[in-house]
Amino acid sequence: MVNAVLFDMNETVLDLSLLKEKFAEHFEDKHVVKYWFAKLLHSSTVIGGMDDYTDFGKLAEAALESIFLEDDKELTDEIKTDILGSFRKLPAYDDVTEALELLKEHDIKVIAVTNSSYEMLEKQLTNSGLKDLFDVYYSVDSVKRYKPFEAIYQYVLNEEKIKADETVMVATHDWDLYGAKKAGLTTAYIKRKKDLYNPYYLEPDLAGGNLVDLAEDIIRFKS
Repeated sequence: MVNAVLFDMNETVLDLSLLKEKFAEHFEDKHVVKYWFAKLLHSSTVIGGMDDYTDFGKLAEAALESIFLEDDKELTDEIKTDILGSFRKLPAYDDVTEALELLKEHDIKVIAVTNSSYEMLEKQLTNSGLKDLFDVYYSVDSVKRYKPFEAIYQYVLNEEKIKADETVMVATHDWDLYGAKKAGLTTAYIKRKKDLYNPYYLEPDLAGGNLVDLAEDIIRFKS
């Protein structure tokens, strides 16, 4: 039986379209956001692998400076604030509210878990109108270790007094689900973009292209 569902935030619950629009004002390459995000995740993984920790926002800023430098573009403080500030204003995907409400109707706790700071997370939840829909939310600030390292998954399980085999992690990032799976959680992949799920990662238990349908699958899973 599933008692709790953990949700990744950026690109899983929150739509990055606004962020993409900001990048498009400065770059013609439509893949530049994906490249920036990959550099951001690479640095967070390297730092985590060395048992160090740096605020995700600072890493995001460094990755932004890097791609502007690579493309010989000037990055002013105004541009930097405009682009990174949009991260706080990302809208939720259309299927999110109904999916969260459906899970809660079945007495399943819904929990946000993110690499972003608590300050960033609170602004995202407030601006997207989702803050009252989540029962609780967690940032890796609590453990000073980014996903997909196991620390944050275990921390949430301990804090909420829930069992790994009764908990589902929902994400659109295969690396996030890989970490959750290694921590003993059931995993559910929401396909938000055209991408190959890494064949060398542990496969998700559930998968779908619509969060409401995926929520229904979660409710039926192990019931």
